[in-house]
Amino acid sequence: MQPGDRVWKTDDPALNRDLRRTFEGDAIRHTRPVTARVHGHAGSPLTLELRDADGNEVRVASESPLLPADRQPLTDAVLAAQLGRLGGTPFRLAGVENQLEGAVLLPVSELNRVRRAAVAALEAVRSRPPRWTRTAVDVAAAARIEPVADPAPPGPAELCVLIRRPDQLDAALGAGATTVYCEFEDPKRYRDTVQRFHVAFGCRVHAGSADAPSIWVAPPRVTKPGEEWILQQVRSSDADGYLVRNADHLRFFEGCRRRGDFSLNVANPLTAEFLLRETGLERVTASYDLNAAQLEALLRSAPPAWFEVTIHQHMPMFHMEHCVFCAFLSDGRDYRDCGRPCEKREVRLRDRVGMEHPLRADAGCRNTVFNARAQTGAEAVPRLLALGLRQFRIEFVDESPDEVSRTIARYRALLRGEITGEQLWRELKLQNQLGVTRGQMEQAEERRVFPGHRRGRRE
Repeated sequence: MQPGDRVWKTDDPALNRDLRRTFEGDAIRHTRPVTARVHGHAGSPLTLELRDADGNEVRVASESPLLPADRQPLTDAVLAAQLGRLGGTPFRLAGVENQLEGAVLLPVSELNRVRRAAVAALEAVRSRPPRWTRTAVDVAAAARIEPVADPAPPGPAELCVLIRRPDQLDAALGAGATTVYCEFEDPKRYRDTVQRFHVAFGCRVHAGSADAPSIWVAPPRVTKPGEEWILQQVRSSDADGYLVRNADHLRFFEGCRRRGDFSLNVANPLTAEFLLRETGLERVTASYDLNAAQLEALLRSAPPAWFEVTIHQHMPMFHMEHCVFCAFLSDGRDYRDCGRPCEKREVRLRDRVGMEHPLRADAGCRNTVFNARAQTGAEAVPRLLALGLRQFRIEFVDESPDEVSRTIARYRALLRGEITGEQLWRELKLQNQLGVTRGQMEQAEERRVFPGHRRGRRE
């Protein structure tokens, strides 16, 4: 350590001490409510029933019978006082239902024994694993997919472009993009970009014009309580639609045009059908967990019009709460005093082999690290087109406008059949992979076509 080096404190003895108190020792710190019901009459045993909030119930009877009481009978107050002595147990008395007939009494020692026996019995019942029950299910009906609407015949392929910098918009429009997604660090910049898009096409595109040029904006992937102001900023951009990432977005942007992003993790037709039917999404993005063979199986099991597939992207490697910009480029502690270095500086994380992975922040100060090398599913495009898929997406991170123009042009040529997928990824020097997994067939094919390629790549 050199003089003047910054030191971050990572241990707090007082906090550790408080945390230990929550789990050390034998003291019970959480109790569950139970209700008691007591019934019987003179000459018969007293019966105590204990029931918890989960529906577990036990019944215990006294060994000695109830006696007629000339004085000090078992009143509601007496029963509540004696049965409420549950200290040292995981329960607390929530109420007593007294169904005793007449004025009766029971020795306190016997009443205490009955209470202890009932508590022990209830603990034993709660410790048992739940019992399985069989339910008749129509397997064929459960697996049947009913289309949200009659799928229309496949039309021309659509290339959707996601940009993460405002200066990428003009390049995308110049390359012929008519469907643009925006994912900016600062949602206040959405409004200006949306207006520029509408000016470029001469008018405001109204909701419902599915075939018209459109611009969509994306809220941050994670939304916490108290961050609704971020969603308000996103909606105030007056975009044509919203690229939703989680269930909170589904509700907040209800009534607007919405498409589901990859973070909804649509990997099977049942999930896709549920989201489209129950939430009104126009379409969903296929999960990044699917390799090429699995994606083709998905398109065979559900209408391809339900799906959009990302065929070009820098794969997001991890998403974290820690803000690298604030920690290393600021003397502040959070967004209130950090000076927002994320708006002025670019950060890349260099790995052990020298690859520099771009880092991006969102409006909630969460950071995403993207793979330094873009990957493509270009070789799978002819098969996907043959299966009826028409919605393809390419995503940019920090590419220059020239790189954006060139990349879009090559993918448009691919969709027109003018070049092959192999020509595209070799020309643009991309990683030949669809999704985060490959499958054995893809790996074997790549080793045959391009020996040594996987052996030399270490991202």
